[in-house]
Amino acid sequence: MTNPFPERIETERLVLEQLRPENVTARELHDPFSGPEAEEAFEHVPQSPYRSLKKPYDRIRNADERWRDGSAAQYAIRPRSGEPDAGELAGEASLFPEWEKRSARLGLILAKQFWGRGYSGERAGALLELAFDRLDLELVTVGHNTGNEKSRRAIEKYVETYGGQHDCLLRNRVPMDAEIADVHRYTITREQYREAVDS
Repeated sequence: MTNPFPERIETERLVLEQLRPENVTARELHDPFSGPEAEEAFEHVPQSPYRSLKKPYDRIRNADERWRDGSAAQYAIRPRSGEPDAGELAGEASLFPEWEKRSARLGLILAKQFWGRGYSGERAGALLELAFDRLDLELVTVGHNTGNEKSRRAIEKYVETYGGQHDCLLRNRVPMDAEIADVHRYTITREQYREAVDS
């Protein structure tokens, strides 16, 4: 089977490139997601800030493997020329297909210096187009942990833009150290997406 994911996606302000060793170094991924500022970035994510180069090194290689087997499309996010911090690694954008369910889940982590720029909604639009127009999936889901107000605001904004909705609260969904977080789940169908972009 030919891999269905595009290696590069460009939006108005962003470039998304396949997360693989040829495009991203372990040091590049490590630096924005280590140290004190990274604690806030990972507050609502089941992951800890990087303490060495080993974990980002492994993450990049794992992303490359999952890309090749079709189980995940993971991208490095960089602002385009003309944007502040152009060319720097801003974070990761992910699409996790569940082929048997004809659906996919969105994922995102941004370094703190890139918060508040609207990048979440912009990469969501690009990955929704990929899911519905290229991969012919029927449903895209996204979620945020209870208490993650920044993600809630960003998600609600683009979910509304593309005609989706908040579906439910999933109790005890994500292990977070000593606690299990509840997750709010949102969905956008292919029909909702196409009606929104065509209107």
